[in-house]
Amino acid sequence: MSFYLYLMLGFIGGIPAGMGMGGGTVTIPLLVLVGGVEQKIAQCANLFSFLPMSVGALKTHAENGLLETQGIWWIVLPALALSALGTWAAAVLPSQILRKGFGIFLIGLALVGFSRVLKKG
Repeated sequence: MSFYLYLMLGFIGGIPAGMGMGGGTVTIPLLVLVGGVEQKIAQCANLFSFLPMSVGALKTHAENGLLETQGIWWIVLPALALSALGTWAAAVLPSQILRKGFGIFLIGLALVGFSRVLKKG
């Protein structure tokens, strides 16, 4: 039964990921709250699944001429450094701290979304 549960959770989390809406913000809570997966494992699974998806997205955008490469290293280099730092922090920190930090991140994301809606309305 757990295989089908995780398959459904992956499907549900993959829909927003495929639409470019940040599937990790859906997949990680689904895995932790519904699937009973430890926070570290859920975050690692999300990051691991991001790798092939990002390669596919990059290929598609390149084929459609949608990549702006001028000044790209100002984004790539800090992103690589901060990714390494985040990976180290995730390996060292207990799952409970990661869970609380991710919860704070989701609350902040919701507040930003609400403020944008209120400004438009």
